[in-house]
Amino acid sequence: MTHLTEHTLVQGGRSAAFATACVRGGVAAGLGVGALAVLVIVAWISSPFPDSGAGGALHLAAGLWLLAHGVDLLRTDTLGGLPAPLGIVPLLLSALPVWLLHRTARSTLDPAGENRPRPSPAGALGAVSGGYLLVAAVIVVYSESGPLPADLVTAGLWLPGVVLGATGAGVWAALGRPLPGREEAAAALRGAGTGLVTLLAGGAVLAGTALVWHAGAARTSYEGIAGEWSGRVALALLVLALLPNAAVWAAAYGLGPGFALGTGALATPLGLLGDPAVPPFPLLAALPPEGRGGWPQWAAATVPLLAAVALGRSVGRSTGTGRARETALAALGAAWISGAAVAALAGAAGGPLGTGRLLAFGPAWWQAGAAAVLWGVAVGLPTALTVRAWGRRIPRPERPKAAKVFGRAFGKAEAAPEPASAATAPPSSAPAPGSGFPLNGRDDDEDEGYVPYDYFPATWESPAYTDLPPHTDLPPRTDLPPRTEPPRPSGTTGAE
Repeated sequence: MTHLTEHTLVQGGRSAAFATACVRGGVAAGLGVGALAVLVIVAWISSPFPDSGAGGALHLAAGLWLLAHGVDLLRTDTLGGLPAPLGIVPLLLSALPVWLLHRTARSTLDPAGENRPRPSPAGALGAVSGGYLLVAAVIVVYSESGPLPADLVTAGLWLPGVVLGATGAGVWAALGRPLPGREEAAAALRGAGTGLVTLLAGGAVLAGTALVWHAGAARTSYEGIAGEWSGRVALALLVLALLPNAAVWAAAYGLGPGFALGTGALATPLGLLGDPAVPPFPLLAALPPEGRGGWPQWAAATVPLLAAVALGRSVGRSTGTGRARETALAALGAAWISGAAVAALAGAAGGPLGTGRLLAFGPAWWQAGAAAVLWGVAVGLPTALTVRAWGRRIPRPERPKAAKVFGRAFGKAEAAPEPASAATAPPSSAPAPGSGFPLNGRDDDEDEGYVPYDYFPATWESPAYTDLPPHTDLPPRTDLPPRTEPPRPSGTTGAE
């Protein structure tokens, strides 16, 4: 009876923990929508010429929230009357829902109270994702009645993928971020992460340098789009949200494939080909000039070069104690993992801005991913093997100096002839090897020509009585001097 009661309580606790996790997922979705709604409503209130009421602002917030998850939106207020797709995701805007999902999944498996029931990792993944997707389905339905309805195809593909990926990362973090058991797999993951961070950081440096170089054109475009201060603030926020996209575009540019500027126009380090369909926007003012590229454009190839070197160095240091085959496999795995990550980021950073020539903007995901793999194999693999070989070098050990023995003379002395008694000493008086005493009057480790003058015995203790030979009558010794008493002080008598 007690066993059944405890089993029922455990089952009830797990069910309550599962329901709590589901509610947490829904709350995370609501927080993301609410944060965007607050920003949009503030911008709507501060705008001197609002185009719609509060309902339109809420629809816009719902559309931006779906766009942050990779869902394409459809603009219905076009001049031709046909809906135009909008698929470029502001990557900085995507950080909010991803962080909320990650935080929720991690806190679900790591509650504050140790006695509270919590679901299993798989249960937490399903519960948090399920609650989030329920709210997301409601928002998709709500957006269909607004000016920016969601594309149902991308909503069914990208939205669940982003939710499951962010939630899975939170569950993995709650479990202590365990890595695969094999050393090669863990080294490949670390190397891919190092190379990806280096590549994105280099892309951000490239984009920032180009933007500073074309600061005048960017400022003119910024002032021409927004005249009022409220519009300028909104445009500044949009530029800030698209800065990670610019870093990904610049990284793809350095990798070699470049990025598209509309159908029929491509920007690569070799030059800008075709007729770009560039809308007026501050970030697009930093594009490279038309025509063949020069050394400033070719210098962008140093970014993937440094990223591949960082990837190989990380793998080589992680697998330095293994065989060369393991290092090569880890480097190849790191190259493929980084290529998959670059392909995902390139696909999210680009997309359509309309119909016709505006259908293709940004890097092609498969080209950017393939180029990242090639850089990792061509540069990262030799670097990993070189770092491994360099780390396995065995330094030549230095010859230790001979330790000084207690009793040696300080300074150099002339070699003195040994007494005759030492040459005729019985073999039993010689110390045993390894006892700490020198053999034949000298230490084997000392330098040639060094003459010690004295040695002390290893112990000053007298032997035990049990070790003495039996008592025998020995004749008295006559070679000892006679014993004399010390002189007594004056004024004393001999008798006591």
